[in-house]
Amino acid sequence: MRGDTPSQSTMLSLTTTDDFIPEDHPIRRIKPIVERALTQLSPVFTQMYSKRGRPSIPPEHLLKGSLLIALYSIRSERQFCERLRYDLLFKWFLGLNIEDKAFDASTFSKNKDRLLEHDVAGRFFKAVLSEAKRKHLLSPDHFTVDGTLLESWASIKSFKPRDGNGPPSGEGRNPDANFHGERRSNATHISTTDPEARLARKGPGKEAKLSFGGHVLMENRNGLVVDLALTQATGTAERQAALMMLGRLPRRRRITIGADKGYDTKDFVAGCRKRSVSPHVARKRKHSAIDGRTVRHSGYVVSQRVRKRVEEIFGWMKTVGGGRKLRYVGVERNHLWATLTTAAYNLVRMAKLIPASG
Repeated sequence: MRGDTPSQSTMLSLTTTDDFIPEDHPIRRIKPIVERALTQLSPVFTQMYSKRGRPSIPPEHLLKGSLLIALYSIRSERQFCERLRYDLLFKWFLGLNIEDKAFDASTFSKNKDRLLEHDVAGRFFKAVLSEAKRKHLLSPDHFTVDGTLLESWASIKSFKPRDGNGPPSGEGRNPDANFHGERRSNATHISTTDPEARLARKGPGKEAKLSFGGHVLMENRNGLVVDLALTQATGTAERQAALMMLGRLPRRRRITIGADKGYDTKDFVAGCRKRSVSPHVARKRKHSAIDGRTVRHSGYVVSQRVRKRVEEIFGWMKTVGGGRKLRYVGVERNHLWATLTTAAYNLVRMAKLIPASG
């Protein structure tokens, strides 16, 4: 028989947000890891805020919100706050009740300086890694490094001469611009929208765009990110960032590092050997810095096969994590985004690797 449409809404309910999340939902395995990591950061959160005044939005909500933005491909912080009003899964993940109101999107921007000052994103990333180490998910001996270009928020039209003597532009907010015949380089031009962005392209024949350089250090056992860096896009940024991350890596014995042909240079190979790192770098056909003593080992072949998994990290960051075109201005704020996004990637991987009882 035909059902009747109820004319009166429920006035009293005994359900919570937890009742609406399926028991086998993947995010149920992510939340405990996040909670343990945030518990480690509680003393840092206490130092961040004054003991007097009106209570602020908990920093745990900001970090969890940033993770949800990456996990569910939310376009902006404003869209996340709008969805938080009615999405019960988001409220459950943040620990809110059904009737709790969502906070305003300006909370993210107002507290971003505080998060940067205390390196909260970096501390959270390390706390997640410590959980992976506790579960024996990290390789202590074999790693892979790679870099990519992340398109900045700045438009190519904002790339103007440093001396301000560029050709006249049209009127309006988005005037027409003709760049044909104009020689432009980072030495003579700069973006007025994001002065830290640099004009770069990934390879010959590719379109040059205002970009930043994104770099990750991956361990080879399960493909987790153990370190990352976001820099200005220069010709040597990938190799410099790789050596910097290798120098920050805690270790007690010699390790291996896999990389593509872009790292086959004398300075990078020498830098690796100086740090007691075996450079398992893909060899160039001519003038390679990798000699036969490195290539003859069976571990070199394994490193070259496994290193391709690092592309999965960049692919996830750009598609799911929303990094195909960056949302923020400057290296510092984009590095904050990259740190939380790679932490979200690690959480997704760990949720698949850790047993349900863990």
